[in-house]
Amino acid sequence: MSNHKSLRTPLGRVRHLGAARSGTKHFWHQRLTSVALIPLSIAAILLVVSLLGRNHAAVVQILGSSPVAIVMLLFVITAVYHMWLGMQTIIEDYVHEELPKVATLMANTFFSFAVGLAAVFAILKLSFGL
Repeated sequence: MSNHKSLRTPLGRVRHLGAARSGTKHFWHQRLTSVALIPLSIAAILLVVSLLGRNHAAVVQILGSSPVAIVMLLFVITAVYHMWLGMQTIIEDYVHEELPKVATLMANTFFSFAVGLAAVFAILKLSFGL
């Protein structure tokens, strides 16, 4: 048994959580989404570049295909979640007054949700031809 004194509770050590309880989870979600966005961003960029110069019907057909729709949905959902986490961190670090902090955190959540919903709706509309 180690004589090292830890400030973390035994439960906190088992769950790998710090005193704030959610900081480690937030940190790992941000890192996981950033790693996931590497191949997803490359795929999205390659897709957009491949669409350059094509007519409207060809673009709709390509974007409406199931594999492309799945990749784009994964990209949008991951990117929006990563954006939400990053902006939340910035707001928590740099907005010190409680009311503006709560208001900007709420605005961040609403904006992220609206952007994600609009993008997912557009992809599903193209994919299912609604």
